[in-house]
Amino acid sequence: MKKQTDFSAEHALYLKGLRKKSVLVQIARAGLLIALLGIWELVAGLQLVDPFIISSPSRICKMIAELAADGSLFYHIGTTLWETLAGFAIAVCAGTGVALLLWWSESVRRVLEPYIVVLNSLPKIALGPVIIIWFGTGSSAIVFMTVLVGVIVAIMNMLGGFLSTDKNKILLLESMGATKFQILTKLVLPSAIPQFIGMLKICVGMAWIGSIMGEYIVSKAGLGYLIVYGGQVFRLDLVMAATVILCVLAAGMYALVALAEKWLVKK
Repeated sequence: MKKQTDFSAEHALYLKGLRKKSVLVQIARAGLLIALLGIWELVAGLQLVDPFIISSPSRICKMIAELAADGSLFYHIGTTLWETLAGFAIAVCAGTGVALLLWWSESVRRVLEPYIVVLNSLPKIALGPVIIIWFGTGSSAIVFMTVLVGVIVAIMNMLGGFLSTDKNKILLLESMGATKFQILTKLVLPSAIPQFIGMLKICVGMAWIGSIMGEYIVSKAGLGYLIVYGGQVFRLDLVMAATVILCVLAAGMYALVALAEKWLVKK
């Protein structure tokens, strides 16, 4: 009994150490960010580097406040956010579906796999003129670009997850008379959940890259449009403000995926 009590106390001490370490990591992250912003503001304020070139945190905050005051901030954020979320959802669903098809049929996989690899290596921005001709200059072209950037990544990640299922477990289920659909639903899909979460994390970044890339090519609104416009008229404060907002939105979307991971792991 004493031994069990000693173990519990040691385990509690271990957990306390882990929590303390996690808090210290969070404090260090926040401290590093504050220090970097402070150095940036100091360098710009003392004009060690021309603020016109590097801007400054205070000028970025002022620019964001101006955009919010005239009502354009949330319009541009909403435009980019809608395009990114739509492209992300389509890429994830289509990529997972195609990966399932490739897992289901080895013949189809052997035929299509080389083409998927080639499409993944193709510079997507080179298709910009073709996308404009196909979809015009509206949001549909940007959503398609977002899907194009993310869908191949989703396919390859999920296919790898499906194919990595323990072969011995598959043979065991087959020996018990399980159908391929039962193997898929009872073994392959549950075992691929970690890979699915990893794919979501990757596709978050790819979705933002695709939407901003699309807005670079053709857009009338959005954060990518603000970045391009700010560069054209040499308003670096506007460029940096849009970039900071983009980073915050991408971090928030990644945090939602991390929360979904914790929920799925608990289940």
